[in-house]
Amino acid sequence: MSPVPPRIRLQSRGDYREHYANSVQIRLNLWDFFLLFGTVQQTQPDEVEIHNFQGIYLSPQQAKAFLNVLQHNVQQYEQTFGEIKLEPAAHQPDRTLQ
Repeated sequence: MSPVPPRIRLQSRGDYREHYANSVQIRLNLWDFFLLFGTVQQTQPDEVEIHNFQGIYLSPQQAKAFLNVLQHNVQQYEQTFGEIKLEPAAHQPDRTLQ
């Protein structure tokens, strides 16, 4: 007999906030992944500013679970609304992580 999965209740804390991010930077070490969220603003033709507003640490296990859930949801989005196209510069991997 398989165990009954627990019922999950979502609750928002009093300090819960939602923000828009069009910049996510990722740093990693042996123990953690660090996601740094911000907004990109082009203030001059030759200058871009990134205003970071939230950093989130994830364990490697949670980062992998997040990858799986995000990948599944992107696939569902593309099945519903069509392929998400990336601009060539946005598709280049960050060389600092290699």
